[in-house]
Amino acid sequence: MATHSVPDGLPVLSRGKHRSARKGACFMEMVSVLADEPWSDHPRCTHPLLAHLARLVNDCTSDQHRGELAVHIPSVMGLRGGDVAWMVDLTAAVAMQALPDVPQRMERALVAGLVRCDELSGTLGPGAVVGADAVRQVLDRFPDEVTWARQFLGGRPLSAKRFQKHCAPSVMHTAVRGLADAADPDTRLRELLRVGIETARRLEPVPAPSTPPVTPTVPQRQTPGSASSQAGVG
Repeated sequence: MATHSVPDGLPVLSRGKHRSARKGACFMEMVSVLADEPWSDHPRCTHPLLAHLARLVNDCTSDQHRGELAVHIPSVMGLRGGDVAWMVDLTAAVAMQALPDVPQRMERALVAGLVRCDELSGTLGPGAVVGADAVRQVLDRFPDEVTWARQFLGGRPLSAKRFQKHCAPSVMHTAVRGLADAADPDTRLRELLRVGIETARRLEPVPAPSTPPVTPTVPQRQTPGSASSQAGVG
């Protein structure tokens, strides 16, 4: 994978969305600049769920320490993600990283998200979700919260589309908001983003090698009386 660095002279990281670089830039807007894409906080070079996490961390980090996130900006370029299993792994990794440090009132929401990840892991089949065993081990440590979550969810089935559109982004939001209220929030938020990026990179699908076109071999036209014709070849 190509490496990138953050060039000098780019805008200082700031909270929220900006109309142009003259007004400042958030984490993902800086990504769009480095990726040579149109100015946007939703650049195409990064999977939407990972970009959602980065925007949340950017906005919840203090002005004093937001600049420390800049070292991770090049790392999300080119992480376009994969299928539903990839999203489950990313969502679960973020939830498990945040769970020990969020306020108690947010534990249930993150556990409910992990329950959904566990359910989808079973639906997708063995081996599809790399972190499936880790999710179950974490859930085993929160039996009361798991019981509450299953009662709250009411056994309603979860489609992959709904997980992608609602559940996964909600888990990201809860994890970030929970750590923003924890002790030393800036350090914990920065570590949460690092874990998300490392998980996304580790599980990034490997592009299939391109196969060069095969040029068909056209047999030479033989003329009557040639050596090969006389020998019976062809």
